[in-house]
Amino acid sequence: MLFKNVTVVDGTGDDPYVAHVAVRDGMIAAIGPDASGGPAIDGAGLVLAPGFIDMHAHSDLRLLAEPGHLAKVSQGVTCEVLGQDGLSYAPVDDATLEQVRRQIAGWNGDPEGFDWNWRTVGEYLDRLDQGIAVNACYLVPQGSVRMLVTGWEDRPATEAETAEQRRLVAEAMEQGAVGMSSGLTYAPGMYAGTGELVALCEVVAALGGFYAPHHRSYGAGALAAYAEMVEVSRRSGCPLHLAHATMNFAVNKGRAGELLALLDEAIAGGCDLTLDTYPYLPGSTTLVSLLPGWASEGGPVRALARLRDPATAARIRHAMEVEGCDGCHGVPIDWDVIQISGTGTAALAGRAGTRVRDFEDFRRLLIDDDLATTILLHAGDEANVQAIMRHPAHTGGSDGLLAGARPHPRAWGTFPRYLARYVRELGVLSLQECVAHLTGRPARRLKLDRRGLVRPGYHADLVLFDPEAVHDTATFDDPRRPAEGISHVLVSGTPVIEHGHPTGALPGRALRRTPQGTTGRGR
Repeated sequence: MLFKNVTVVDGTGDDPYVAHVAVRDGMIAAIGPDASGGPAIDGAGLVLAPGFIDMHAHSDLRLLAEPGHLAKVSQGVTCEVLGQDGLSYAPVDDATLEQVRRQIAGWNGDPEGFDWNWRTVGEYLDRLDQGIAVNACYLVPQGSVRMLVTGWEDRPATEAETAEQRRLVAEAMEQGAVGMSSGLTYAPGMYAGTGELVALCEVVAALGGFYAPHHRSYGAGALAAYAEMVEVSRRSGCPLHLAHATMNFAVNKGRAGELLALLDEAIAGGCDLTLDTYPYLPGSTTLVSLLPGWASEGGPVRALARLRDPATAARIRHAMEVEGCDGCHGVPIDWDVIQISGTGTAALAGRAGTRVRDFEDFRRLLIDDDLATTILLHAGDEANVQAIMRHPAHTGGSDGLLAGARPHPRAWGTFPRYLARYVRELGVLSLQECVAHLTGRPARRLKLDRRGLVRPGYHADLVLFDPEAVHDTATFDDPRRPAEGISHVLVSGTPVIEHGHPTGALPGRALRRTPQGTTGRGR
């Protein structure tokens, strides 16, 4: 394939230039006025960039159940990072898999008749290798590891349990995981103390990975929570990538500068630090995650029993509405900001798009929906969003949930929204800066082998788009709409979007961490 007269935005942040770009045998063969090959595509006026890298994706099941993955390929994504927020489906045993499936059905669904034919990280990556539309990296989920070893108990891990967790993390890394994630507002990962996290991150660091935490608070305790993650990185020597690094709720309005000062100080002190964000104000999660941590101890069955018991429910209500519990990020709950995006029970589907009315409505929803309800949390601040995306350590991550009747539109719109709203309309970033945030910079964090830049000898993970027309069309009312203005998307040289239409090709594979970098088997 030959892209003629395209404006190359190469992922480094350097100025664009016009050239021909030849693709051959899955690689970028040549760039320049004399590059040749065919068939030719006239790209005059269009931008050719590296494929976008989604640093925070929740496609762990959707990639397997619907490998064509239109939500991501239609917005130019060619690689995404799975295993997020400390909860995913490997490593597991039979009992843990059953618990995880139930706990995060709101994130990923729980497809009927699905073949769960893996238990280890290596086996999961092998399953991805059977054919997916985009490449995928995997983070070993700390919460799932703790569930395997310690169960759902709210206590420090014993010395022997910590040693076993370290062994499991090392095994997952050796099988190809690129790092470790945590979800420190989600049980049971939230029950781990700082020292336990340091012990696990020491293993990750020794094997060349990074730590990607969803930390303990994005609300009243946000700065302290960020500081704890920097401390984990400092003590363990593990590179740090902060997941959906936002400052949310009214208590943090306009306070992004305080976060950025904390991060700049950490970087100046030697911390290898990056972060990701999505370009929207509302967040999205499961309704059950708002419970105080003590109410989730013991797992889903015990959490439901507490909700059913009137006396315990009253304690939960006080913790949420008066105290501002850990599940509510230290802020007394404001029911008006919580909007239902999906339910697991068909009889409750009509609640999608409505608000949670009060605690009793919250309680009944969780009981009747077996904890599977997902929500939008309208708690963001535009000034914070813009300030954080300007930071030189910033990368893009959709945090997109693909399940539910009305999921957050970021699952379909994150990357074109950066280009349309924050480059073309608002000028928060230049085009070349934005592309570097979405391609070259995350590729370096992931240690991708010859990916993330438009250069000869690199894998042809590419996106061709019209910089004047590209935009997101997904909305909160109609969230499953593909982007416009994206002409071609190539994964390892194979078109997955061609002339604006999906091809059905499945060239993507698992990209595994190795001592030499992160690469796919046989590529």
